[in-house]
Amino acid sequence: MDEIAEVRAIIGSVKALSGYDGPIERLGGLTNRVYRLDDLCLRLPGKGTAAYIDRANEAVAASEAARAGIAPEVVFADAASGVMVTRFIAGAVTMTPQGFASRKGAAARAGTSFAKLHRSGAVLPFRFELFAMIDDYLALLATKDVALPEGYRAVVDEAEAVRSALARNPVPLAPCHCDPLCENFLDTGTAMWIVDWEYSGMNDPMWDLGDLSVEGSFTDDQDAEMLQAYFGAAPSAADQGRMVIYKAMCDLLWTLWGLIQLAEGNPADDFRVYAEARFSRCKALMARPEFATHLAAI
Repeated sequence: MDEIAEVRAIIGSVKALSGYDGPIERLGGLTNRVYRLDDLCLRLPGKGTAAYIDRANEAVAASEAARAGIAPEVVFADAASGVMVTRFIAGAVTMTPQGFASRKGAAARAGTSFAKLHRSGAVLPFRFELFAMIDDYLALLATKDVALPEGYRAVVDEAEAVRSALARNPVPLAPCHCDPLCENFLDTGTAMWIVDWEYSGMNDPMWDLGDLSVEGSFTDDQDAEMLQAYFGAAPSAADQGRMVIYKAMCDLLWTLWGLIQLAEGNPADDFRVYAEARFSRCKALMARPEFATHLAAI
């Protein structure tokens, strides 16, 4: 069965799409397949994602984000299959690092959307536990024929200082996206919509801002713009510190995610290069003298 025939078959099995026989346009996606069906989007889960994605949690998070006004309406979601249908956001540009750099106010709009999400009062079923996820990913990779980057476990040991500092100084958890790739942001020029809630959960809100800063290759000015919009004022040293700390920690985690994609044979990218680049950036940030200053501030 070819790709379009497969999609047509799935459309026929989803009541919310009953009778649809219009055009099917393939959109982007690193692990999943996404298709535009006129004013709707159909998301089909990627191979192997059932091993590490909680689809029931994702459906709750996507619906809560829509209620907060920062994500498209969820029309259909099946936790068993991972098939999801949402509204298509017309007139929006899928973001990239270049888009965040060139579109005036984009970093601020992202900060505003994060603030709406984090202050929405939503409670998500999943708790995003950074170090538990690192342990889980390492355990999963132990069953695969994929080597870790040289020195990875030594850096995990170094990160114990981060784990201890965060544990000693906890902050109230908030509903977070937790995987803010630039491509998960859709900008209309007046509002920043966020999609793809697979990794969402209750988390330290500064994770979202730190991770987006990394994904978008933000400059110091872009960080300041995002933080100003988020807080409505300049951030405290502790909040600034948490954001920077999470820049390194997100790279530490997503290094392993990339290796899982490599093990699964995901053809969307060269995931060995992806993982090595992530790990190199993590080590470089942790080696800077100011990293210790930020760690002390939290």
